[in-house]
Amino acid sequence: MSSPAFTERHNSQNPHIVLGMSAPGTDRYLFGNLESSGKNQEKVREVNFGYEEPEGVVMTSLDFAVNWVRKSSVWPMTFGLACCAIEMMSMGGARFDIARFGAEVFRPSPRQSDLMVIAGRVSQKMAPVIRRLYQQMPEPKWVISMGACATSGGVFNNYALVQGVNQIIPVDVYVPGCPPRPEQLMYAITLLQEKILRERGSAKRALNFQ
Repeated sequence: MSSPAFTERHNSQNPHIVLGMSAPGTDRYLFGNLESSGKNQEKVREVNFGYEEPEGVVMTSLDFAVNWVRKSSVWPMTFGLACCAIEMMSMGGARFDIARFGAEVFRPSPRQSDLMVIAGRVSQKMAPVIRRLYQQMPEPKWVISMGACATSGGVFNNYALVQGVNQIIPVDVYVPGCPPRPEQLMYAITLLQEKILRERGSAKRALNFQ
């Protein structure tokens, strides 16, 4: 005798469904015997994931694979200069959570970092330190200039500050604002990831062939 299941009692005037004892093979895939458990799971997979597709072959280039790995694991350096660094720290916190984009690992050493965020004004005394830290970072490496002070000196148009960090190191992405919000820095990181994904010759440089 099979387990209770939904069975249909057809009547020409009053068709309805009642809970009763069904014969083997007539359990309608619901609460049925062991024979129908596999069919039930198949129906659940069909409803949730669609029809099963045959496995295929994914074609891509080696450059795209290398760039995809690099853009998905950007490691910024723990480095801040002024008030923009507070916004950068907020970006790494729970509210904004840059971990969603694979850039949550702030490294304390330039030798373990591939992204330098210039967050704040750059003084003439700090310029050689920034250049030295940039030179200690391994290739490939990228720079984001965060805020008006780092980009153009901001309101500090005097002899003590560098009027643009691009005078001492190359910059990949500029973030406007004084100070810019954490969302702007997150957007800048996504733009940098798009730039990394479009690079050519990454595999050759990784293997020292170029």
